Amino acid sequence: MGEADGASWIDAEVAGCALGDKRLGDRLRRLLHQMEGAMGAPLPLACQDWANTKAAYRFFSSQRFGEEAILAGHFRATASRVAATPGLVLVIQDTTTFSFPWAKPETIGLIGRATIGWDRNGNPRTHTQCGLLMHSSFVVTLEGLPLGLAAVQFWSRKEFHDARELKRHVNPTRVPIDEKESIRWLSSMEQSRALLGDPGRCVYFGDRENDIYEFFCAAREAGTHFLVRTCVDRLADDGRRTVARIMARVSVAGQHRIEVTAEDGTVSEAALSLRYKRVHILPPVAKQKRYPALDLTVIHARKARKLRGRERIEWRLVTDLAINSPEDAVEKLQWYAQRWKIELFHKILTSGCHVEAARLRTAERLNKLIAMFCILSWRSFWTTMVYRIAPDAPPQSALTDAEMTVIDRAVRDRPTIPAEKSLSHYLLKIACLGGYLTRAHDRPPGNTVMRRGWARLMDIMLGAELMQQKCG
Repeated sequence: MGEADGASWIDAEVAGCALGDKRLGDRLRRLLHQMEGAMGAPLPLACQDWANTKAAYRFFSSQRFGEEAILAGHFRATASRVAATPGLVLVIQDTTTFSFPWAKPETIGLIGRATIGWDRNGNPRTHTQCGLLMHSSFVVTLEGLPLGLAAVQFWSRKEFHDARELKRHVNPTRVPIDEKESIRWLSSMEQSRALLGDPGRCVYFGDRENDIYEFFCAAREAGTHFLVRTCVDRLADDGRRTVARIMARVSVAGQHRIEVTAEDGTVSEAALSLRYKRVHILPPVAKQKRYPALDLTVIHARKARKLRGRERIEWRLVTDLAINSPEDAVEKLQWYAQRWKIELFHKILTSGCHVEAARLRTAERLNKLIAMFCILSWRSFWTTMVYRIAPDAPPQSALTDAEMTVIDRAVRDRPTIPAEKSLSHYLLKIACLGGYLTRAHDRPPGNTVMRRGWARLMDIMLGAELMQQKCG
């Protein structure tokens, strides 16, 4: 019942890491194990003593490797899980920011400006925010099971320019994509495509920030697929009409009913009208000599009336995939709803791991720490979703024999816990350790309660190990 047993999944996630020294690899495993048992806690609390804490600081300060080396093993493990998954997989891209109010711009960098109040004349008072940006590619199955990260990029800005102010002086459509931060969408797609192998199985997702014509062309050249929410009304057909004008004349093909939650928490049902059409879309005028026109499918889903307590629901999607029926269009909308998984992953990083509470002094050290938190956050998210999607899976896919023995002794059986000892049996007991009540009408356990349960299980495992050493 030692640390080696409890860290078996960690071994799989770091097996492909090449840090340049076996001792560094051992320290990475040990740190992940310590941080798993104290997710969100400061490093001294996770490490427990000055010797381990000092070793952790030396690890993050090392110049021999970067965050890409820490994530290399996890990337390979993600590729293995994708290879074992039949059918299409969804690769969701998004950018998040980490703000550090205590940091200095010269050591961490800038991410933007925030309004902190108003002066006597009514003008906004702004504060320059220090922090990091992270762009990630998160792979999930069609059912929503997270398979892991396929690409991650970290960066910060030496100076910040207001985008609205820049547009007054520079036409952004005339700036080459290589000179913009938007290149991250293309480079992340290329990195994940090289990792995952079969590009025809991947469908790349992005929000309105991903509405980049160069990205569509790059996806076509790579032989992969995409589904992106659009914000640009591009020219189409012969250039005399836009996509919006064309779609306004398309008749409604069907309806799609969804559940929506208002600001006060009430849940209601909304019916969205569906329109879809294959459209010949032209590149931006300034780039028509560099990029070809594309035949893409445009999907519009819209609620006719505004719902109380929230904005009008309106999705405008574009994809290279063919849609031949309303059922196909509904399927793509259901796929796009999975994009929320990356938002939850980022929420686990910030709220669960408390990344923004870290006190490491440089961007390089913070990048390495966040890379490790990415692995732990994926694992926490995976155990939450596998309970919902594959509850009948064997428990050995997520737990060791020692952990299963301790769980059965720590949490008594209840009528609301499945008697058959499948994966759901043990994950539900872990949720009970985190405060889940297992009432018949309760929703499945979420990320927070599962994270608390895992942390408490790690404490119990440590106590059981110490007792075994004392009595052995």
